[in-house]
Amino acid sequence: SFASREPWAEDCGNTLGAQGSPLFGALGSAALGARDFSPSAWSCCPGSMAYTMSPSPAGPVGSQYCVCKVELSICGQNLLDRDVTSKSDPFCVLFMEVNGKWVELDRTETAVNNLNPAFAKKFIIDYHFEEVQKLKFALFDQDKSSTQLYEHDFLGEFSCTLGTIVSSKKITRTLLLGNGKPAGKGMITIAAQELSDNRVITLSMAGRKLDKKDLFGKSDPFLEFYKPGDDGKWMLVHRTEVIKYTLDPVWKPFTVPLVSLCDGDMEKLIKVVCYDYDSDGGHDFIGEFQTSVARLCEAQDASPLELECINPKKQKKKKNYKNSGIIIVKSCKITRDFSFLDYILGGCQLMFTVGIDFTASNGNPQEPSSLHYINPLGTNEYLSAIWAVGQIIQDYDSDKMFPALGFGAQLPPDWKVSHEFAINFNPRNPFCSGVEGIVQAYSACLPHIRFYGPTNFSPIINHVARFAAQATQQETASPCQW
Repeated sequence: SFASREPWAEDCGNTLGAQGSPLFGALGSAALGARDFSPSAWSCCPGSMAYTMSPSPAGPVGSQYCVCKVELSICGQNLLDRDVTSKSDPFCVLFMEVNGKWVELDRTETAVNNLNPAFAKKFIIDYHFEEVQKLKFALFDQDKSSTQLYEHDFLGEFSCTLGTIVSSKKITRTLLLGNGKPAGKGMITIAAQELSDNRVITLSMAGRKLDKKDLFGKSDPFLEFYKPGDDGKWMLVHRTEVIKYTLDPVWKPFTVPLVSLCDGDMEKLIKVVCYDYDSDGGHDFIGEFQTSVARLCEAQDASPLELECINPKKQKKKKNYKNSGIIIVKSCKITRDFSFLDYILGGCQLMFTVGIDFTASNGNPQEPSSLHYINPLGTNEYLSAIWAVGQIIQDYDSDKMFPALGFGAQLPPDWKVSHEFAINFNPRNPFCSGVEGIVQAYSACLPHIRFYGPTNFSPIINHVARFAAQATQQETASPCQW
């Protein structure tokens, strides 16, 4: 955790939505973490790349890591047709109400020429049962490549709380226009599933001698994976990329949560469908087959699994019909996607090291304009940041002994500049007892050094890296460098 007043650091902090304090902005994610802006609280809006923050719940320190994650699957029915010569090209945008305003969290892909889309992209949200989490699902007809929503035709929206969806598991509701009236016969179906199983499955797939579907070329094949829903209907789970102009495609390996693919049940049947992509959305059916994850797991790198891709209509019409090609499972691997909490429960601890910028760019510590100026209340921006970050991290360190280092200052008695010194002036033992010890060492150090420069914190980073490298050689759970 570094405190610095360099201009680049301030810009970074402002970009991340820091709280106006130069030091708070400079600390970036470290200080943000102390205010409950955990990595899981950040969401990226595809296309616009605008980052927003989702509030974490008020509660015990570290409680954000114990929150349940919920996956939302979205389908639309009978959507408004906004296109003149074709059908609408819908996509869904998810918003959450934050401080009275709707903040965009995520978007699905666009379904071309489809008034009844089943979106492959899932929304994954942290579910806080003690909060009222208001959500809004808005559907648009994509007309341009713009990421601005006002550039697209509005198809309708539906608002509710996440608790409503979770408690019902699956809901179907009428889409409404801005005036509150129904958007034609448009409906939206939202299905929720808790992602409590942290196993993930990685599949490497290929095809051989698939049916030729294009008149003047070959095929542009892609795969769709389905699992059975509670209502007996097949639910889309994953869609691969399209491989152009080939009957022998090799798709990129992909990873999906096991609970998404088969509800964590490796014996449950799943369906794989192969299509030939058409730009107008009228994809041609090549074939399909049903299998299970347990069967897919028979595939090994040296012994791939081959499954026949069957077109039922052709199978009925042609007596000598064999198949519409072969789908090859080159490899199938199931691993655990370990969470932060998994590591903590496994005995891992965090080793917290503080690095403090004592360069002249901070200003004279005797003047109120300096970030190092200690006000009549006995605090300053640096102390505030140390307290904020330290109080979070110390819960994950059993001995609570933290190295506190400084850089960019001239030290007594010879007043040589140092970029790696113990702020308690004990180079053999730079550890401070708890956050209180860091604060005391900092306050005692401040009057006895001269601010200088340049800003060079690489010695401290290398110092911490050496400790981290040593930890990787230990076989048992041990402190991780923070």
